[in-house]
Amino acid sequence: MATSPVAEVSQQLWDETLGRLLNLSSATIKRNADLENRLAELEVELAVWKQAHATAIEGADREAKALKGRLASLNSQVASMETFMSQSLLVLCVIDGDACIFNDLLLRQGHEGGRQAAQQLTRAVADYLTNEDVHVLGRLSFWVTIYFNKAILASVLERHKLCSPEQLDAFIMGFSQSSPRFVLVDVGYGKDATFTKITGGQENTYASTIAALQNDGLLGKVAFLEACRASPNYAQKHRLPVLTVDTLFINQRLSPPLRTPPPLNMNGLSPTLTSGGLPTPHSPPSMSASSTGRLVDPTLPLHKHSPPPCNEFYLMSCTKGGACKYSHDYILTPDQLATLAANAKKAPCLQCPYGERCCWGHVCPNGPKCFHLSKGKCWFKGESMHNVSPHLSP
Repeated sequence: MATSPVAEVSQQLWDETLGRLLNLSSATIKRNADLENRLAELEVELAVWKQAHATAIEGADREAKALKGRLASLNSQVASMETFMSQSLLVLCVIDGDACIFNDLLLRQGHEGGRQAAQQLTRAVADYLTNEDVHVLGRLSFWVTIYFNKAILASVLERHKLCSPEQLDAFIMGFSQSSPRFVLVDVGYGKDATFTKITGGQENTYASTIAALQNDGLLGKVAFLEACRASPNYAQKHRLPVLTVDTLFINQRLSPPLRTPPPLNMNGLSPTLTSGGLPTPHSPPSMSASSTGRLVDPTLPLHKHSPPPCNEFYLMSCTKGGACKYSHDYILTPDQLATLAANAKKAPCLQCPYGERCCWGHVCPNGPKCFHLSKGKCWFKGESMHNVSPHLSP
């Protein structure tokens, strides 16, 4: 049967339309499958983030609870400390160890003597508080600090045959180990270094401290520890109570003797060194090898000897005694003394306790044109140490 042209065209259009519908359906089905897969992935990812968020919330809650617990504990500690401070008594004992020297019977016992001294001092303070009708409701916090010059103290005790340096070391250890709040401080060498450490070094500083305590209404809480009858009577001057411990300290003031050597023979000494305030050396030219000292080796420089001569002993006055690591036994000629003095001036004195007597250098020998100064490596770092002529001494 013959098909008309119109029917053929219509059939062709239907075929094309049907093909497009099929393609569109296939694309839609594929797109829907892709979206479903993507949705599944997003749901998984969302679940992961929800879990992470929940975990973070739980962690924050735990941290907040822990912080709250720590804050409560801290508040409790502060409250306990306030209660402790309100019920405890703080007693601070500061001792001038150069003026208050412990009894030689205790010193010679070494470690055990130090422990006994600490016990006696604690008992004396407790008895004083009882006699003053001071009632301790809570704990008693007792602190002791002793300032002293160990080298000079050891020399004085050894010279007066009160104890040996070894016994002094053991005594110090026994005293300090008796309580963690008992401290002994070596202030080092210097004129009135111990008194300066405690009071500032000036009498008016002492007076101003007393006045400040009086203004604050605290003067009634201060008492002077009287150890040596020969010590300055600050308690009577400021009308303060006195705590006396008769058997704990030596009832006399032991001062190191002053050296008065003969005048210095200036023959052979360089004139550039005589303006440095050098006192008499301890080796006059008349000494010979038959003396108790020994001669230096002329083939070696003075600083190469073992041990080298002590600059302070020969040029000033060494206070270290047996503790000094340099020798006091050499017999030095005037030329050797001049060499020793010249070498000493090459070593800087940064904190001078000697004044005009000092044998150490206060001025750089190379003056303002010092090569090491330009490199920042000169030993003379004090102010004005390069601002004067190198042949002058302060």
